[in-house]
Amino acid sequence: MSHVDRLSRRRLLQKLALGIPLLPLAASQLNTALAADAPLLSPDAKEAQAVKYVEDASKAKGAVPGSTCANCAVYQGHSGAPAGPCQIFPGKQVKAAGWCSSWAPQI
Repeated sequence: MSHVDRLSRRRLLQKLALGIPLLPLAASQLNTALAADAPLLSPDAKEAQAVKYVEDASKAKGAVPGSTCANCAVYQGHSGAPAGPCQIFPGKQVKAAGWCSSWAPQI
């Protein structure tokens, strides 16, 4: 095995060692980008009713004042956007002003 072969293999292994830990980050960014084109969740949908989702948090029974999808730990929308993806409802967007019983504070 020549010196050049070992260096090539070494470079490949170094790049893999650096790239593999970044895969989950890249995948989450791709999921967020794809979810941006997702349809808006209807409050009448079964999955929305199961967690008492409403599009206006001020009308939610049991919501802590000031809690909205926009400040929830599982909301993945961009700051200031009117709607965004949520981990609770894959493939759907929720309104940033909405609320559901799965709301959790951001840490």
